[in-house]
Amino acid sequence: MQKALDHAESHFKESLEKLKALSRIPSISFPGFDKDEVRRSAHAVHDLLKHEGLENVEILEIPGTHPYVYADWLHAEGKPTLLLYAHHDVQPPGRTERWKTEPFEPVEKDGRLYGRGTADDKAGIIVHVAAISAYLKTSGSLPVNVKLLIEGEEEIGSEHLGLFLKTYQSKFKADAMVLTDTSNFDVGIPTITTSLRGLVVTEVTVKVMDHPLHSGSWGGPGPDPVIALSKMIASLVDDSGRIQIPGVYDNIRPLSAVERQSINQLGYTDKDFRKQAEILPGVSLLGGDENALVKMSRLPSISVNAIEASSRKNKANIINDSAWCKIGVRTVPDMDNAKIMKNLKAYIQSQAPWGVEISFGEETMAPWWVTEPKGKAFELAHAALSEAFDKTCVYLGQGGTIPFIQPFSEVLGGVPALLIGVEDPYTNAHSENESVHIDDLRKSILGAIRFYHKMGL
Repeated sequence: MQKALDHAESHFKESLEKLKALSRIPSISFPGFDKDEVRRSAHAVHDLLKHEGLENVEILEIPGTHPYVYADWLHAEGKPTLLLYAHHDVQPPGRTERWKTEPFEPVEKDGRLYGRGTADDKAGIIVHVAAISAYLKTSGSLPVNVKLLIEGEEEIGSEHLGLFLKTYQSKFKADAMVLTDTSNFDVGIPTITTSLRGLVVTEVTVKVMDHPLHSGSWGGPGPDPVIALSKMIASLVDDSGRIQIPGVYDNIRPLSAVERQSINQLGYTDKDFRKQAEILPGVSLLGGDENALVKMSRLPSISVNAIEASSRKNKANIINDSAWCKIGVRTVPDMDNAKIMKNLKAYIQSQAPWGVEISFGEETMAPWWVTEPKGKAFELAHAALSEAFDKTCVYLGQGGTIPFIQPFSEVLGGVPALLIGVEDPYTNAHSENESVHIDDLRKSILGAIRFYHKMGL
């Protein structure tokens, strides 16, 4: 292990350059972007895995998907097998004028590496690859068996992952999964994720007439669809920010003792939340008296992700014919997503004023996930990360949604799933100026090396 640790330290700059090379490829998996760039990214990952000594490296596909990359090393006889996951597709850059650097030209600044995908999730690829390479380049072998799966459509919901895993199920049998696509509580504090929120999303259109009208000539008698939609949106929460949809708080699993202990240990305050989220002075925090970490991970939340009626560019003096929005509810264990979707739509319909016409568009549901961090794999990962970061690792729920956890769990029969990441509250994943903390990336690689060693004893 020590040789591998020393190698990873002395070659860390090379690992960082490999991350930069991957991050220069705009592998945006969303419709409307160049699919060939996602394919180019897959080939770059393929070549990297092969160069670092992994075997059986191949690009895997099923119809309609962006390409995945698979590799393995299976010569540690009698030792556990780890399935290591990351993804190589990324989000669109968003508002390019808000970036302080070019989105796809990684730049080191103030101890961080900026660029789209530098954290989410090409850093995850580098953590796996650098740790494996450190062993293979020093000892010629690993203390455990490893299988790598690098996905190409995570950012668009992993829609085909369930079918993909069933198609190639024979390849993925393992004793534990390590999924590197989550966030640490803070810079320098390693975190193993114990729960994820689910997601219920619908689009709502309010329509009042056939076409827009001159607001001077026609304004007065007819209802404004934007005002109607605004009244409906406002009714979704009370003045304290509590969700008003019937039944939304009926089935919520209490925090486990381990999770509550970690939250108490961290001493996170509303002041910390304001600093990390950069909430403007004077803006109230909502949702009751519970700790902000609990609100962000183990209580439901609701947000209006987008709203549209005409546009800034076309802001004429009109009464719009219609208004549209996308509404999302984050669900938690043990909420019923289908029931929440039904209740959300019924509540919106019930709040429609003035007889306006309501229609619902595209719907999305993704499951929540929760695990009890017990057993050898969790204990050893906790110890390995604590040693690598020189800081006690915490178990904590996260507020995001990762749809692929459920398909993995079903296919692999419930083996331990370790969700470990290199993001932090300042990463800005999915937003402008995404970045990874460079020293946390280094420590994450050292943590992976230590974990493989401990699992192989």
